[in-house]
Amino acid sequence: MRRQVVMTLMILGVAACGNLATAADMQHPLKAGAATADITPETWPVELIGSFSKRLAGHAWDQLNARALVLDNGETRLAFVTVDSCLVPRTLFDEAKRRAAEVCGISADHILTAATHTHSAPRVKNGRNLEAPPEYVEQMTRGIVSALQQATFNLTPSELGWGTCQVPEEVHNRRWFMKDGGIVPNPFGETTDIVRMNPPRGRGLLDRPAGPTDPEVVFLSVRSHEGRPLALLANYSLHYVGGVPAGGVSSDYFGEFATQLHAKLFPDGPRDTLPPFVGILSNGTSGDVNNINFTNPQPGAKPFVRIREVAARVVDRIVEALPDVKYRKSVPLAMAQQELTLKVRKPTPDQVARAKQFLAEPDEKNLPIRAKAYADRTLGLHEHPGTEAIILQAVRVGDVGVTSIPCEVFTEIGLRLKEQSPLKPSFTMELANGHYGYLPTPRQHELGGYETWMGTNNLEIEASDKIEAVLLELMRQVAK
Repeated sequence: MRRQVVMTLMILGVAACGNLATAADMQHPLKAGAATADITPETWPVELIGSFSKRLAGHAWDQLNARALVLDNGETRLAFVTVDSCLVPRTLFDEAKRRAAEVCGISADHILTAATHTHSAPRVKNGRNLEAPPEYVEQMTRGIVSALQQATFNLTPSELGWGTCQVPEEVHNRRWFMKDGGIVPNPFGETTDIVRMNPPRGRGLLDRPAGPTDPEVVFLSVRSHEGRPLALLANYSLHYVGGVPAGGVSSDYFGEFATQLHAKLFPDGPRDTLPPFVGILSNGTSGDVNNINFTNPQPGAKPFVRIREVAARVVDRIVEALPDVKYRKSVPLAMAQQELTLKVRKPTPDQVARAKQFLAEPDEKNLPIRAKAYADRTLGLHEHPGTEAIILQAVRVGDVGVTSIPCEVFTEIGLRLKEQSPLKPSFTMELANGHYGYLPTPRQHELGGYETWMGTNNLEIEASDKIEAVLLELMRQVAK
């Protein structure tokens, strides 16, 4: 009899705990909203960014978008936004956040904004002797605000889950140790590099890659209580794909991902039910990674073919993983932000003198390749005040951790953050909240190569260590 009483009490206790857990969950029911805003240029032609030569576009091969996802659990409201752009300055993102905060009920420090890194988009960041078109800067700013405003309007009771999959076939480290004869002079006329970016493929000069790759795709999946997909935010550490014909803008495989994911999730075609589904692919830590197989070169492809192939592969792996996702109607949400001031690299007096000499040379054939471009960048750093204040963020969505870095980040940095993060899985969105060049590690700086050249890399050599330390502390804060 006593044993029966004890068992009954235990069962009642378990049931009570279960009811308490359910009640606790429902205290903070999740709402989510997503939206897309068209940021395709309205005035042509536009100058494209992402190349050392001037490129003009007179039309759009496909639409450029700002894509937003807003999450709200009653305690915290936060947002993710990506824009189809190569890189975006902090000033533009800051202004968009300021405006959005006024109309969306989201604190500016709870908005994470990031560029996808398509190399077929208009310039929105000024250079030393270049000015971004003010009308397109304003158009992108309005687009970000519009996407956030509509996503906030679309907030609806939702459930959220997360998962991971692997896509190793499309990521290859592009920095290589070379055999004798494989190092060529850099734009400063030096042969001091130990590694080479994008070396000749399939030739005997290749030794070994100088860094790792990250094949993992992490994704957040949002759906209605009835099971209708509302949004999916994914992250993959692949620079971009390319293969876009000249003369037009394109979202590269980031936009193609959204198109193909929608087609997979809604195979019967578009639905009239609102709000529409929004697929978002963010760029991970891919500063030294692209989809070129250097040891086993692939045959050339027609325009857009590789973009479609890579997007299809990522989409297919995610769709295969979706049946295993467990959805929750309530999830913890948290976000922390810190501004970090870093030194800017400064050229020596000899480097400044050489840069001026290169710029004064009338015949570029007498100079190393791209010497004038890097001479101009060198003088830009010489004239720079000396420090940059960058924004770093950490986000918690359920058990998932997200960090942001405003640079083109080397993959090994992202892998370390994943390994040390208190939240699993986790990922980093690069080119977020601004742009300050490439972010190699101190060890990679010693190896040299394109990503470490002054003007490609602008922040102090120890920047990655300082950024990692701040992000891990922010992650610990949001994980509590």
